[in-house]
This record gives sequence, structure tokens and C-alpha cells, in this order.
Amino acid sequence: MSVWDELIGQTAAVDTLRAAAEAARAISEDRPVAPGRMTHAWLFVGPAGSGRSVAARAFAAALQCERDEVGCGECAQCRTVASRTHPDVHLVVPEGLSIGVSEMRLVVGRAARRPSLGRWQMVLIEDADRLTEQASNALLKAIEEPPPRTVILLCAPSLHPDDVMVTVRSRCRLVSLRTPPADAVAGVLRADGYDAGTAAWAAAAGQGHVGRSRRLARDAEARDHRTAVLAIPASLTSLRACLEAADHLVGAAEAEAAALSADLDAGETESLQVALGAGATGRGTATAVRGSAGVLKELEKRQKSRQTRTQRDALDRALVDLAAFYRDVLLHHARSPVAPAHPDFADDVVAVALRLDPPGALRCLDAILGCREALDLNVKPRIAVEAMTAALRLP
Repeated sequence: MSVWDELIGQTAAVDTLRAAAEAARAISEDRPVAPGRMTHAWLFVGPAGSGRSVAARAFAAALQCERDEVGCGECAQCRTVASRTHPDVHLVVPEGLSIGVSEMRLVVGRAARRPSLGRWQMVLIEDADRLTEQASNALLKAIEEPPPRTVILLCAPSLHPDDVMVTVRSRCRLVSLRTPPADAVAGVLRADGYDAGTAAWAAAAGQGHVGRSRRLARDAEARDHRTAVLAIPASLTSLRACLEAADHLVGAAEAEAAALSADLDAGETESLQVALGAGATGRGTATAVRGSAGVLKELEKRQKSRQTRTQRDALDRALVDLAAFYRDVLLHHARSPVAPAHPDFADDVVAVALRLDPPGALRCLDAILGCREALDLNVKPRIAVEAMTAALRLP
């Protein structure tokens, strides 16, 4: 299976990346190559679920591939990149809310070395929009003065200056990805073994996000959570109902984040304590353990940041579902032939459409988008969500 097979509905991007990988192979072998096909810095942009990080990892594998068919997916280089264990491919996947300058300097310093196993040293930043200003400046220096065998791959939602610093963006080659069509996502799910009906439903409900569609197809808890979220619009008939809906949304996100953190935090803390000598005996052990308080505090800080991000990601998924619901309301008013995102909630869509005219539905969409923006600006989730649900109250 080729690494390109993982990119769903991205034919144009695959053609561009395959040609660049072939050009990079020629460069590494000192063969002539057409100018402009390969460069040292790439920026992958596209909506959530379009496969930005998948495309970047596939390109990384193709650049390191050992066989004539770049990106074969079967050689040792491709497999180690896919398993995230390649020593020359440095992945930056932020667990918290941002990527700091110290982490970026460390990664850029490692990438400046000569490749140890593959053809290239590579830095792959999956969420470049989370780079702090100082981290972006550290990265900019590496992009402006790249070592001869270093390639930098960035992934971001858009070209907006808030996502990627203009000076960084202007020095990268752009790869734009689109939301995969529902039939392509359904085809992936059928290949995974799901029946045609389940595949079609999950592809529509996932709104072009392959990962979310897979989760909905296999996870009953995810389906139950979606059902609870999509039942909210028709229930917002009073202020009390609005506050109860907000409490449900925030509480569900907090519970999901707490469950994930409980699984990860305990193991991380225990591993660090063992590494610092907890439970050991002998001279100097007590002093070493006492001196580890700062390290443990830093770990707790990272874990808290990761839990906050997990909660916000869970909330954002719910907000995306709600936005798609009001999109379906607008489609109903327009009698559009476009397929709805939530066909299984058609009765609720009709009920809300009877009480909301198109301008009202647009105001609801604005309220949801405003809530997402408020969360990005670090407004307390409960305050932002309560303001949103109050704005969604039915007349």
C-alpha cells in the first residue's frame, strides 16, 4: 500500500508532492532536476479533517523512501516514518495550547545535523498555528538559512496571519488541501469493513473528517454524545433550558478531558518519579528526590495544559456539529438539493426551521462561530458556551 493511498480525495496535492519527492530523489543523487519542483520548506493548509498531517507524513516518507517508486509504503524508511520512529524525522505534536521557543530551538538544532539513516533531516510540525511568536522567529531563522539536507514541513488550518506568521508563510511552498467528499470517505469506511449504510451515514455525519467518521462508525459513546449535542437546538425554549444545555456541553467536555488525562497523567508521573530516583535507596538519593520538585511541577503544568486543550477540542467538535445543524436549517428553507450533514435529525431540523427564519438561523451560526472565537481567545468555556446557548434560544 503506497503512502499516497492515505490521502483521501486529494489528487492535485498528491501529484504535486509525488513530483517533488521524485525531484528530491534526483537532488540527493546529484542528477539534474527541473527547478522549482523541490524546496526546503512546505506549508500544508486545509480545513479540519482534510488530512494536513497525513499529507505531511506521507511526503516525509516519500522523501526518505528507498525504492524507485517514491512513497512505496513498504520499505524500512517508509515504515519507520509511518510509525513515528525515524531518527531523521522530528515530529512536533503539541499536547498543550502552544509550542514554545525552547522546544522549537531544540528541534531545529537537531534537524541541522547530517542525516543518520535517511536522505534528509526533517522537521514536521503538525500544528504550526500553535507556535508562539518567539518560536516562530526561531523557526524563521532555520527556514531563511537552511542546512543543505534539511526539509521543514508545517501544517496549519489556513493562511490567516493568526495561524502562520507572514514571514514564515512567504518562505514556504503552499500545498492546499480540500475537505474530502462524502463518497470518498464512505469508500474508506467500506474498505475498513463497515457496511454501506453505516459508511454512508458516518461519512455524512463526520462532515468530511475521515478520523471523526471512523470514530462515529466504531464508537457507540461518540454516537451517543453526538445525539445529545444535536438534540440541543430544538430544546432551547427557555433560559433555563439554555443554561442546562451549556452545562451539558461543558460538563461532557470536562469529563472527556479528565478521562483522557487520568489515563496519561498517572503513567507519566510514575515514570518521571522512577527516573528521578523515587523509591531508591543509597547515598544522595534523598537529596536527588528533594531536588526533583521543579521537574515534577513542570510536568504538572504540561499535563494541565494538555487537559485544557483536550477539553477545548471536545467542545469544538460539539460546536462544529451544532453549526452543521443550523446549516441544515438553512438548506431546508432554501429547499436545496445539497445533502444535509445530519439526515438522521431531519425532524428536529424541520421543527427548528418552523420557528427560525433564515436570518435567525444565520444569527445562530454567528453565535456558534463567536463562541469558537471566544474559546480561542481563552474566554472561560462556561461563560462562552452560556452566552452562545442564550443566543440560540428559540423565539
